[in-house]
Amino acid sequence: MATNLPDDSFRDSIATIDAKGKRVFIHPKKPSGPFYDKRKILSYVLLAFLFSAPFIKINGNQFLMFNVLERRFNIFSFPFWPQDFHLFVISMIIGVVGLALFTVAFGRIFCGWFCPQTIFMEMVFRRIEFWIDGDRAQQIRLRNQAWDGEKIRKRVTKWIVFFIISFIIANVFLAYLIGSDELIRFIQEGPAKNASTLIALLIFTAVFYFIYAWFREQVCIIACPYGRMQGVLLDNKTINVAYDHVRGEGETGRGKFNKNEDRKATGKGDCIDCKVCVHVCPTGIDIRNGTQLECINCTACIDECDSIMEKVGLPKGLIRYASEDEIVKKEPFKLTTRMKGYIAVLSILIGVFIGMLFLRNDVEATILHMPGQLFQREGNNVISNIYNYDIINKTEREFDNVTFKLVEPKGEIKLVGSPFAKVPKQGATKGTFFVKIKESDLKEEKVVLKIEVYNNGKVIETATTNFLGPRNFN
Repeated sequence: MATNLPDDSFRDSIATIDAKGKRVFIHPKKPSGPFYDKRKILSYVLLAFLFSAPFIKINGNQFLMFNVLERRFNIFSFPFWPQDFHLFVISMIIGVVGLALFTVAFGRIFCGWFCPQTIFMEMVFRRIEFWIDGDRAQQIRLRNQAWDGEKIRKRVTKWIVFFIISFIIANVFLAYLIGSDELIRFIQEGPAKNASTLIALLIFTAVFYFIYAWFREQVCIIACPYGRMQGVLLDNKTINVAYDHVRGEGETGRGKFNKNEDRKATGKGDCIDCKVCVHVCPTGIDIRNGTQLECINCTACIDECDSIMEKVGLPKGLIRYASEDEIVKKEPFKLTTRMKGYIAVLSILIGVFIGMLFLRNDVEATILHMPGQLFQREGNNVISNIYNYDIINKTEREFDNVTFKLVEPKGEIKLVGSPFAKVPKQGATKGTFFVKIKESDLKEEKVVLKIEVYNNGKVIETATTNFLGPRNFN
């Protein structure tokens, strides 16, 4: 932490709230520099992925889909049905543990480089704002300006552009929820036939517009729980965007730059108190106050500080990726016991998940004895039971000739209705059949049946169920 802090108010209030509790709107300076250029490249790659993922299909499966209503999920084109919910849960746990490990090692770097909220806010909406309203000074002037022709024109233009982009994002978001095929079908049919979908789409649009036009950085500060995880995940070994307070404060503290001054002789640190790191911060914090929950590790302050250091002839890296121990004790990064623990847990979870994937079937058949029914006697000493079957097809090919075969014990299966069943791709079918076994082949009153399910003569699943017979068997 810095040694000479004139104001400790950052400890009990956030930068976006003033002394009266009112919202302070942040107008950050337009960032530039090597880190920002790398973030732009990564952000546009991720944006291309986010917009294209629901429309990419592998083996007929949408690459990413989160159909909460039907409880169907596709992760990297791998389909998860309600019966696979345990796999989905484990994959989410793996994601949480992986994110925790990443945070313990590298801080909140996910927020600055990979989070969709940050990418859309900083690389889409904020850049449009810079283009329409200008940089920090122009934005502040425009905010305080009377509602004249210039302000009305810029505000209306920005609001319209923001709404259009929010509408596009809402459509893509809907494609993730209901599937891209359904979304395209709704668009082709028109809004008149899909009024409820249009209403949902407008609600999503309003939510995104509200977030990016007004709520903005408050999502990261107030709504997102990830920032509060830092308090239990970060330690002195964690690599973070950090201010080198040892170098920056010196013996007597920071001070304005004087070209003819020998800062070492006066005991001043390398920080010249230009406050550019504060002006460029998208959440309005002063990184020199140390690690704060509002910091999203966007590196904008690193670029600006390096630029200032270069101009005044001082070494770069006053603000950089570093741990507290590296700054104070000059200790390099190394794996801690806690990190190794997270790695062990993550490895075990990944191993369990891979094992479950190998055990997972593309077809699931459930055969259950019809409730309330025991057995029936037929001619020739034949005992029959009636069953309900449910077949789920997780593949992208239709099963058009599904039949059943009783493997153990000897007997006969007779479907009610058609002699074979059809199961649509990515769908399910239900039906009823009788199992008939000669009483002489029953050794017990309850026998386990082994039934194979075929499609066009090929076994696609094997199921078991119980067969009930009379107590007095031959």
